Amino acid sequence: MDKFKLLPTRTFGRSTLPMSLLGFGAAPIGNLYQPLSDAQAASAVKSALDSGIRYFDTAPHYGFGLSESRLGAALAKNPVAEPVIISTKVGRLLVPSSSTASVRHGFADAPPLEPRFDYSYDGVMRSFESSLKRLRRKHIDILLAHDLGPLTHGADHPARFREFMDGGYRAMNELKAAGQVTAIGLGTNEWQICEAALKHGDFDGFLLAGRYTLLEQSAWESFLPLCARRGASVILGGPFNSGILATGVKSTDIASGKIPLHYNYEPAPQAIIDRVAQLETVCEEFAVPLAAAALQFPIAHPQICSVLAGLATDTQVQQALEWMNTPIPGELWQQLRERELLHPAAPTPA
Repeated sequence: MDKFKLLPTRTFGRSTLPMSLLGFGAAPIGNLYQPLSDAQAASAVKSALDSGIRYFDTAPHYGFGLSESRLGAALAKNPVAEPVIISTKVGRLLVPSSSTASVRHGFADAPPLEPRFDYSYDGVMRSFESSLKRLRRKHIDILLAHDLGPLTHGADHPARFREFMDGGYRAMNELKAAGQVTAIGLGTNEWQICEAALKHGDFDGFLLAGRYTLLEQSAWESFLPLCARRGASVILGGPFNSGILATGVKSTDIASGKIPLHYNYEPAPQAIIDRVAQLETVCEEFAVPLAAAALQFPIAHPQICSVLAGLATDTQVQQALEWMNTPIPGELWQQLRERELLHPAAPTPA
C-alpha cells in the first residue's frame, strides 16, 4: 500500500508534532463492543506502524485501561525510526468495580474497574500518572480533557466545566510547562464546548468527533474559523459518524437487519438514513466507496491535521489505508455540492 498520503505533513497547533493524515483510533483495541485478544490488538498496531501510521489516540476510558496497556506494549515491541505521536485523555479516574456484567459502558470483558468523572487538579494529575505507566512512557505528546459538554454531563455540565477550568486545566498547563506534555486540548463530540473553552483558556487544539464529516459540517461556520484565528488544530474523530458512513445504507445485510445502522452511537433516524442514501448514490455514480469519500473529505480543511479511524484488526487497518488512497475525481465533490449534500464553501480534496 502506498504510504504517501500517510506521511506527516501537518503539525498539531503551535507544536512541532508531526501528524500522519490517517490516525489510529485505539478504542477498539480496548474491547469496544466485542472482545479482542492481546495478540490481535498487537497485530493491528504493528500493521499500522508498518503502513506508515504514526499517530495513535487512546484514553483510560477505553476498556478501563486496556487500550492504553495494549497500545503501550505493542509500541514498545515494534520501535520505528520516525516519531510516534500519542494522545491520551484525562477527566475520568478508574476505581475498583464489583460488577460482573460482560459489557460495561460499551466495553466487553474489561478489567474490574469503573470510570468516575474527575476534572479536578488532583484528578487530572492522578489520571496522567496512571496513563504514563500503562503506556510505558515518561512523556505524553497530546493530553486531552475527555468528554466535557452538555451531551455527556447534562445539567451537571456547568459545574464540571468550572471544575476543569479551575483545576484540571491548571494541572495540564503545569504538565506542559514541565515538559511532561507537549500539547493540550479537549477531546469531545461537541464543538460548542471547544469554542467555550477557547474563551477561557489557551489550547493547542482539539479532538472533535463526528461534527465535521461528509454527513454534517456544523463545525464549519464558527468553530473552525475560530481555531484558525487562535492557531489551534483539530483532529477529526468519528469520520464515519458511528459507522453509517462506513457501511452505507443500501447493502442486503443492512436491509435484512444483520448490520445495524448507527449514528451518534444510537440507531440512525430516518432523516439521516435518507441523506446517507443520497451520498451513497453519488459515490456509486463515480465508482467510489462511500467510506473512501468519508475518510478523505475532512482532511481537505487546513485546520484538520489528522483523521482518526477506529481500528481493531490488520484487515481494518489495510481497508482504511485503501480508502485513504482511493482516487476520487473532483466531479464527485461538485455533484455533492450541486445536490446540496455539502456545505457550499467547505473545502474538498484536490
